[in-house]
Parts: sequence; C-alpha cells; structure tokens
Amino acid sequence: MALQDLLAAIEATPVAQAIAGSAFLFPVIEVVHVAAIVLVVGTIAMLDLRLLGVARRDQGVLDLSRETLMWTWACFVLALVTGSLMFASAATRYAGLWAFQGKIVLLALAGCNMLVFHAGAYRSVAAWNTQLPPPPGARIAGALSLTLWTGVVICGRWIGFL
Repeated sequence: MALQDLLAAIEATPVAQAIAGSAFLFPVIEVVHVAAIVLVVGTIAMLDLRLLGVARRDQGVLDLSRETLMWTWACFVLALVTGSLMFASAATRYAGLWAFQGKIVLLALAGCNMLVFHAGAYRSVAAWNTQLPPPPGARIAGALSLTLWTGVVICGRWIGFL
C-alpha cells in the first residue's frame, strides 16, 4: 500500500470523517491538544532550565524529575492522542505540509535527545543532583531540549496557517 493510499484510508475512517465533518469536534480536540502541549513543554522546560542551572536552583534534579515526570508523560499521551485525531481528519493535507513534517522531525529529535541524556549524563545524576552548574552533558541536553521543543511548538502553531 502506497503512503497516499494509507493517508486516504486514515481519512476515510468513521472517526476521521466525524471530526472533519463537525464544526464542533475539531476545535474541542485542538483546545485539549494545545493545553496538553502547554503542560508537556512547561514541565520539560522546568527540568531543562534546572539542567542549565538557571532556575529551580534550590531543588535537586531528582526531586524535580519525580515531581514533573508523571505530568509530562500523561500530557504527552493526551497530546499524542489528540494530535493523531486532528491529523486523521485531513491526513493527506497535513502529511504534505512542511510545518507538520518539521514538527514530526523535531519530536523525533527531542526523543533522541532524551534517550541520549538518560543513557549518558543522567546515569550519574545522584553524583551531581544538586550541583550548580550541572555537568556539561546535562547542560547540553537541557539546551537542546528547550530548542527542540520550542521548534515543535512553532511548527505546530504554523500548521494552522498553512
């Protein structure tokens, strides 16, 4: 099955048709999506700014991670579900937009950054938990994360204008 056929099949599902055909469903889903993204990016930014040593300096990285991680993942799942529903409503159109493609690439890079951080600098977090500034690997991961998530938000917002 070709990609265009798959995208058309996604659009033809009853859920996608209902969203595309409703004046109410898409805006409601979008509001939930935006709220979830705000919480994802907000909680990630709190930790990233701590990794950079510029915010939450009174709190260790481990404590801050424990406080935010559950919210980050819960809201990420919600954003993924709502984003998928919006995508399904016009999959063939969205898939061709540079802003959508950019958002997906930036999300993947943010995920890779997180994996590299957890496989590297975070393995020794107990040793530098309250250290200011944190080690270079942690600071680089925080700066890269902030940059990538800012790009995700910019591309996501741009999709609505294309």
